[in-house]
Amino acid sequence: MKALVLAGGTGTRLRPITHTSAKQLVPVANKPVLFYGLEAIAESGITEVGVVVGDTADEIRDAVGDGSRFGIDVTYIPQGAPLGLAHAVLIARDFLGDDDFVMYLGDNFIVGGISGLVADFRADRPDASILLTRVPDPRSFGVAELDSEGRVVSLTEKPEFPKSDFALVGVYLFTPAIHDAVRAITPSRRGELEITHAIQWLIDQRRDVRSTTISGYWKDTGNVTDMLEVNRSVLEGIESGVEGTVDDSTEIIGRVRIEKGARISGSRIVGPAIIGASTVVSDSYIGPFTSISEGCRIEDSEIQYSIVLRDSALAGVRRVEASLIGRGVRVLPAPRNSSAHRLVLGDHSEVQVPS
Repeated sequence: MKALVLAGGTGTRLRPITHTSAKQLVPVANKPVLFYGLEAIAESGITEVGVVVGDTADEIRDAVGDGSRFGIDVTYIPQGAPLGLAHAVLIARDFLGDDDFVMYLGDNFIVGGISGLVADFRADRPDASILLTRVPDPRSFGVAELDSEGRVVSLTEKPEFPKSDFALVGVYLFTPAIHDAVRAITPSRRGELEITHAIQWLIDQRRDVRSTTISGYWKDTGNVTDMLEVNRSVLEGIESGVEGTVDDSTEIIGRVRIEKGARISGSRIVGPAIIGASTVVSDSYIGPFTSISEGCRIEDSEIQYSIVLRDSALAGVRRVEASLIGRGVRVLPAPRNSSAHRLVLGDHSEVQVPS
């Protein structure tokens, strides 16, 4: 069995962060979200992994390499344009051959991994197996309609009027039957080859399509709110550890991991939280559910429930929360004698300022 990992999306909902970084490499608890998926694939016993890449191919290649660090063998599959999940299957035909495979969206996060799902699929080998979860507003997802016996009747991509609250999770398992399906469908109104249409084709052909409803934690990390929520979830399970230096005037409460080379002085850190390598924290408060990446400086500031990417700095700032701060950012207090706001913002940014 092989795996096909989709890492070619543009990440429009995470702009401006994704103007300069692949959305799959935005870190959760200081580790790129894509890495959690690759680790889950390796833990399921799959070693041959195709990674579909787009405009951020070089960055993905630099981060993942040949896959040996995860115990897998990676083959990169270029996708000229993001033309849909079924299109990714279509262009990966040579890599996939006639093997069964799991398709995993590189920006999805599933607590507990996929080992059980893969084992069940290997044992029963339906033509397709999909994962479902109940969501409050399914209009932004592929939606499944089930009959009274729990069988999949129909799938609809981002419907205006959903027939159920069962959303498709970004993990799919297929036999080679899916190759006939992706060749049989035509582009949707969005101009994409939808995987929901391909699976619907299998259903219409009376092929064996099964579903599993998961009750565990799943997130599509496509926006800031979900990134912060996944970060919170991962941090709840971290182990405490201090590899850097902490002075006697610093108070550490709860599960806090301080990585190699970090220096903490005169501060209060309330976990769960993680402080990256070579980061300096002085005279500051780091609150719960905060990930500070490597090479940052936090001075005389307060921050909580946030993610700070590498080489960024906060100095003299009260208080930052529920924020995603990119790489090489400087956050400073505004001049006290000015009532105006001075902003330099990237495309599609959103900022809240006092009125």
